[in-house]
Amino acid sequence: MIRYEIRAASADDEESLLALARHLDTVNLPHDREHVRRLLAHSDRSFSGAEKPRFRRYVFLLWDLEQRRAAGTSMIVAQLGRRDAPYIYLDVLDDEKYAAALDKHFHHTVLRLGFSYAGPTEIGGLIVDPEYRGAKERLGLLISYIRFAYIAAHRDLFQEEILAELLPPLEPDGTSFVWEAFGRRFTGMTYLEADRLSSEDKTFIRDLFPRGDIYATLFSSEAQAVIGKVGPQTKGVEKMLRRVGFRYAHRIDPFDGGPHFVAPADEVTLIRDTRRARVAGWLEPGDPPTTCLVAREHPAPPWFVALAAPCAPSGEEAVRISAEAGEQLGLARGDEVIVLPLADHRKH
Repeated sequence: MIRYEIRAASADDEESLLALARHLDTVNLPHDREHVRRLLAHSDRSFSGAEKPRFRRYVFLLWDLEQRRAAGTSMIVAQLGRRDAPYIYLDVLDDEKYAAALDKHFHHTVLRLGFSYAGPTEIGGLIVDPEYRGAKERLGLLISYIRFAYIAAHRDLFQEEILAELLPPLEPDGTSFVWEAFGRRFTGMTYLEADRLSSEDKTFIRDLFPRGDIYATLFSSEAQAVIGKVGPQTKGVEKMLRRVGFRYAHRIDPFDGGPHFVAPADEVTLIRDTRRARVAGWLEPGDPPTTCLVAREHPAPPWFVALAAPCAPSGEEAVRISAEAGEQLGLARGDEVIVLPLADHRKH
């Protein structure tokens, strides 16, 4: 029996998404009802095509069909930097100083504020409810991978570069070491205040942060130690990203100091391995099936539904899937699906 499906989130999912947001509570998905409500409306316009491509945000929900509750969520931001809302980051640079007269040599980490007005596509908002972490179905991979499958199926809607912002090590109360050492000094705001404001308007960063080189040597030792580092809560995500083609960009988030990982979209293995195919029929005895993410798109809500199911290729542009999956997705022979084989991506 198929227990989980992934679908486009809808306005009816407000309570579910708000409950999941409590476990993340970041710029992309703050634990705030009004923000969640607006986000769901925005996502609905994005999936329907009513929103302009560069403004689109897509929210996916992992649904437990047995318990009738949300088990996880993830998101795609089609274009992070625009003229009205630039992508803002801190470049992490190296600088060496040597004084021959003193025979003194120093190595410094330098931060420099950067902007992009035609920025990357961002994948974010990834949450798995703690009760579902460690499930044999590896639900974190499913809700994460679905974003790459969707990007692959709609390649023209997304940017050439894909970005993932990871959380750094934080203080026990969730405060950022980097924000306390740097951002707070130039804004007079707490980390929480700045984080919440930035979900609506980031112009205060552009207006208040210094534009020249900032020597992290002046920061506390705790702040210096976490620049570009991945926190324990996102170590698994870092491992996955590196495996599929991402690398550390030597850029960090100006709020929490979290590292930015990037990859050219066409070099991400999950995007390369996703294809559109026609349903040739159902699996037969003797077929050597593999597990795939199989998704079907609809011209009306729920717009997009996917699940993990056995499948087998049937020629270059066709696939056979289990009869149960076909029934769950409402498929008939000849229908088009989006397919991402998972075998090679579940080995690690």
